[in-house]
Order: sequence, then structure tokens, then C-alpha cells
Amino acid sequence: MDITTLKDRCIENEFIFSASRSSGPGGQNVNKVNTRAEIRFSIRDSALLSDSEKETLLDRLSRRINSEGELLIISQSERSQLKNRKKAVEKMLSMIAAALTESPERIPTGPTTQSKTERLDNKRKRGNLKELRKGIDDTEG
Repeated sequence: MDITTLKDRCIENEFIFSASRSSGPGGQNVNKVNTRAEIRFSIRDSALLSDSEKETLLDRLSRRINSEGELLIISQSERSQLKNRKKAVEKMLSMIAAALTESPERIPTGPTTQSKTERLDNKRKRGNLKELRKGIDDTEG
């Protein structure tokens, strides 16, 4: 699933926004203006997601979900609340889209013929080198 699909579903309407004082850039503004943007999204209460999508999100994003069952994203890297809010929305949508995207099953492959021959050649060279180190045996003859 991609971000445009999530935007088309109007999933942003289910986000809960709040603002607070930021520790990010802003100079003297940091002490006066609430520029930090927080977005909360309750996966269980979402009306736009199917049950299977909810289960997938809860499973894949379990480390990012708080005790109330909400996915929480914070942005405070910009100087304005609007920019932080837009950045947080994009981050939230891309995280949800990535979690809902199915990755293809990896098909294991074997070693190539070239790699097998190179390995055997290296073994042969190493064996010859060790054979040369043995020296000449004087006890015969």
C-alpha cells in the first residue's frame, strides 16, 4: 500500500494533533511558541482500516504503540508548527504504508558454478603451498 492510497482513504481525519514546546531549532522562539507537533492514531478505533489491516499494524508497529494502543509520532525539527505537523503526517503515513506493504517471500539460491570452481581452485592452491612447505625428506635412500 502506498501513501496516496492512505490519503485517498482520508485516514488523516482520524489523527489527533497536539502541540507543545519544542527543544528543536527556533532561537528565542523555542521558549515562547508551541512548535512541536504530536500525532496520535488509534489503530483499534479506526473506522477506515479492516480487521486484518489493524492486526498487521498492531503486530508490525508494536514497538511504536503506547499503552493506550495509539501510534505516536513526534516532529520538532522545524521552526514552525505547520512544517512540523506536515512532516509528522508524512512520517505517519509512510510508516503505516510500509507496515501494510507485503514483502515478497525470499527464494533461497544455491552457490553459482563460478563460485564453486573458485572455491575449489583456492583450496587446491592452498594445498599446493602447504605441500611445498614440507621440504625434502632425507631419510629415504
